[in-house]
Amino acid sequence: ESEYKSFMNDTHLDKRARLVDDLLKRPEFTDIWIMKWAELLQIRSFREFSYKNTLIYFDWLKKRVKEGVPIDKIVYDLLTSSGHSFENPASNFYKIEKDVLKRSENIAQVFMGRQIQCAQCHNHPFDRWSMNDYYGFAAFFAQIGSKIAEDPRAEIIYDKRSGGVNHPVLKKALEPVFLGGEKADVKGRDRREVFAEWLLAKENPYFAKNIANRVWEHFLGRGIIHPVDDARLSNPASNGPLLDALGQRLIGYKFDLKQLVRDICLSNVYQRSSQSLAQNASDIKNFSHAGIRRIRAEVLLDTINQVTQTKDKFKALPTGAKAVEIADGNSGSYFLTTFGRASRETACACEVSVEPNLSQALHLLNGDTVNKKIVSGGLIRNWLKEKLSVAEIIEKLYVICYTRKPSANESDALVAKIVEGKNYQEGLEDVFWALLNSKEFLFVR
Repeated sequence: ESEYKSFMNDTHLDKRARLVDDLLKRPEFTDIWIMKWAELLQIRSFREFSYKNTLIYFDWLKKRVKEGVPIDKIVYDLLTSSGHSFENPASNFYKIEKDVLKRSENIAQVFMGRQIQCAQCHNHPFDRWSMNDYYGFAAFFAQIGSKIAEDPRAEIIYDKRSGGVNHPVLKKALEPVFLGGEKADVKGRDRREVFAEWLLAKENPYFAKNIANRVWEHFLGRGIIHPVDDARLSNPASNGPLLDALGQRLIGYKFDLKQLVRDICLSNVYQRSSQSLAQNASDIKNFSHAGIRRIRAEVLLDTINQVTQTKDKFKALPTGAKAVEIADGNSGSYFLTTFGRASRETACACEVSVEPNLSQALHLLNGDTVNKKIVSGGLIRNWLKEKLSVAEIIEKLYVICYTRKPSANESDALVAKIVEGKNYQEGLEDVFWALLNSKEFLFVR
């Protein structure tokens, strides 16, 4: 509420830019991107990957992001990681997925935005990739060895310096070939290092644009290539020059995501209204107006806790920690599962669901989450004790839920209804409940 008043009363012309700069410095910004990278890296506990591995891996990622380490450096450390998975947490990247072909597919999808799996047994029907491309690419990751450490939960990752993946038609292992490029010179070197240097080079056509597209999608609700991890000839960018420019800008920023985020958040396209001209009403690809989408599960639960001033308890986190801070993809709550939290079982961005459904509506309307938090948070009760009027409390509720004041018609109608009912606390709690269940609260533009 105080931030709303401060912003609205600020008469400086650059107040939006200063607000964006302030938000970029907050821990919530890094928490969101730690969570998003944890999803792509599939950080979760399962039979072959203990909870200790999960926490060590997540904490390593968290530390790197919070220290502002550029994304290209983090990716290089992941791709070239070796050693004990407890002592060098980045090596858990190769412990989570041990199948050579699946590893190569995940790397292409996460870091290049390319899905190459269709070329495993035949030439890709909708893209340029042949079986030779597929097995030449997989060859970069065919010499990764692993052995159990003293602690059976840990592994030691190393470069075997030998081995390959047999092409099922040619009946032989192919030499490493850059995807869409030339044969790699890997003589005497760890193949992963050669690949990482190529992937992260300024002239690489994939990496920077892929990361920029993912950032764009996070803020605009849709990628310039959409889905963000399925770039192919039959699914081109809706605006190629824009994507090229974003990729070059990210390179110019030395892969500092904060600077690219600042540019996007201060752009005209990000500030566009969800109200559109009639001729643009059906447009979803050219960003002529803001799209409307439901808030993702973790952020929604954290937002409900924030506005009701309540806390949750999650595994291995102190009471009051945020849902976006949960390390394990297999740890959560009924609310998070119902609202589409990623299980992190695949590297696909599609695991996160923001599509509304009946189960979500029923849980908000009749479930424990909203009703209990309104009562246990005690906001209405405390405000009435402070002798605030019904109109003042309604204004406060609108500001904390909608970041706007109610219109005169909204306020007058609600005040009249509550005064007529005589039980002010019950009436105001009903208003609070209605606001938390409204489209304006649950959806963003």
